[in-house]
Amino acid sequence: MSNDPFFPLLKLHASAIAPLVLVVGDPARAEDASHLLEKAEKVGSNREYVTYTGMLKGERVTIASHGVGAGGAAVCFEELARAGAKAIIRAGTAGALQPPINDGDLVIATGAIRDEGVTERLIPTMYPAISNYEVLQALQDAAKTVPEATTHTGLIMSSDVFYPSAVMPRGWEMWTNSHVAAVEMELSVLLIIAALHNIRAGGIFVVDGNLTRTQVIDMSDYDPHRNVVSDAKLRMLRISLNALVRLG
Repeated sequence: MSNDPFFPLLKLHASAIAPLVLVVGDPARAEDASHLLEKAEKVGSNREYVTYTGMLKGERVTIASHGVGAGGAAVCFEELARAGAKAIIRAGTAGALQPPINDGDLVIATGAIRDEGVTERLIPTMYPAISNYEVLQALQDAAKTVPEATTHTGLIMSSDVFYPSAVMPRGWEMWTNSHVAAVEMELSVLLIIAALHNIRAGGIFVVDGNLTRTQVIDMSDYDPHRNVVSDAKLRMLRISLNALVRLG
């Protein structure tokens, strides 16, 4: 076996991956985050997977995009793990499930509900998807250095479904009543794959809508491109990278 194995989906060699990794869904967000690094270089690009590696405060850091949804994200996370990542933070967007959480707020995940179809193929469903406590603490500490950030901490739901079914009703009341903070699409996959590889992992999310305040029929009122969300995304990226450096 090669001392520097090649990973065909990320389209890079293991040596391109740093021990500290930030993962985001959007390739454009990965590029934005790369501008916060020193000497950042694009080290891989294939399909939705775009990867940069650079330096931050003396630590080597990788930023990778994983696209939308659990299946494609699992490919990215698995290759990062096999390439030697030691700590991975997902920075994404989420819909709030609690009335007090506003657009532009941040949610730091304590764990994730596995409402997707990937991880049950990796480990039985009774195995929990929980954030590593060191990552959780690093994110909370990093968030305290950004006074303009309003931050919540709680459980996240990871769901395969974005647009509701045309025939099956779906309500969020049970999850709101169970004190789940927000819903997104990929964190549970990261937490499970990371745990199986003994990698520290966690997640932080910008809220881009509140599902307790809108009637979710066709998501026609969903708009993640507002300034309140864009400004919060930059805060999230800074907090995430600061947290990774603390884990180095």
